Amino acid sequence: MTELADRPPFGQTLTSSPSHPLRVIASKLAGSGYVRAAALFLAVRLIGVSVLAAMAAPRGMPLIERLQSWDGWWYLQIAQNNYGGVSNPTDVVGLPYPDAPYGFFPLYPSMTGLIAKLPGMSFVAAGILLSTVAGIAAAAALYRIGRLVDSPRTGLLLAVLWGAAPMAITQSMVMTEALFTALAAWALAGVLERNWSLAAVATLLAGLTRSTATVLIAVVVIAAAISVLRNQQRWAALACIVTAPLGLLGYWAVVAAQIGSVTGWQDVELRGWNTRFDGGAEAWNWLTHTLFGPGNAWETLVSLVTLAAVVLAVVAVTGRRMPWPLAAYAAGVVVLVLCSAGLPFLKSRFLLPDFALLLPIAIGLAHRRTSTMIVTTTSFVLVGAWFSAYSLTVWQYAI
Repeated sequence: MTELADRPPFGQTLTSSPSHPLRVIASKLAGSGYVRAAALFLAVRLIGVSVLAAMAAPRGMPLIERLQSWDGWWYLQIAQNNYGGVSNPTDVVGLPYPDAPYGFFPLYPSMTGLIAKLPGMSFVAAGILLSTVAGIAAAAALYRIGRLVDSPRTGLLLAVLWGAAPMAITQSMVMTEALFTALAAWALAGVLERNWSLAAVATLLAGLTRSTATVLIAVVVIAAAISVLRNQQRWAALACIVTAPLGLLGYWAVVAAQIGSVTGWQDVELRGWNTRFDGGAEAWNWLTHTLFGPGNAWETLVSLVTLAAVVLAVVAVTGRRMPWPLAAYAAGVVVLVLCSAGLPFLKSRFLLPDFALLLPIAIGLAHRRTSTMIVTTTSFVLVGAWFSAYSLTVWQYAI
């Protein structure tokens, strides 16, 4: 009788038992919020790339060429040939400028170069793969943040909204937006959880990815300093204060030594792209001229996205449900983008790493009826996909 009792029911094998390790693992993965966030993010990105392909094909634009355009050319050149081997670098007026590549931070091209060493992997495929994996990591972090602040549904919505935001196509390109956002989101998740080691390492790496890390560093260091003053995890917080800025400051120091100027990186940005800090003067002139002057329709749309970011930043700062590190990051990135002059029509792309702006929207949708949430989110995804595709195929100057 014991043997009969131990046998599985007819037609069922031992490997299909609910207690089998593989089934248990599969069940846990299927029910994991992180897996769902990653799956939803990838679905949104598939829609975005499909819309781009549909709009590029009639115009004779190869999809793979679109996915490596603009900054992608620089990152691929650096990944293949290092900073000194970029082919014919020029400044903003088209004159030869050998130091121009130093305007691009090293982490993304370095990782792209490492991935390209895999068998059968091209540099372009390596860059796109890196952005995709980084996007998944970002979606997981956004889910974690949304769950911490409000609920698992908010976390899922935040991952979807970020994956569909204006210019989200860069998350599938040879660009740094996905990698930086992943690092920034995990750094801020570390701050919210007082995991100072996570916050420090993620911030350090973010500082090697793009200059938007200046805002992240300020938020993380202030949060860690508050923890020190309150005598909470004092030594870990002190280590975070010391470690977090090292990536950005270290790269700036390398460029300063290369250029022979304390403000080396800023000098490269000024000559290479006419990018500079002007306190918002150019942004104000551009917005007023575009909205009330003879501006074209596309720049008008970009200016409206910029104004929407300002409104969302105000909501983030004044709202009661936003932890102050997220609100400070949301507002800080908007201020940085508005106060940086040189490329005003790129502001919608520069705002993409500011995922915290979308958190109030995610919270609001999470507490609406399911039908309202689905219709609104789907509309946002489709509009965002068109916005990105139009930028790369018709307007071609917003990337």
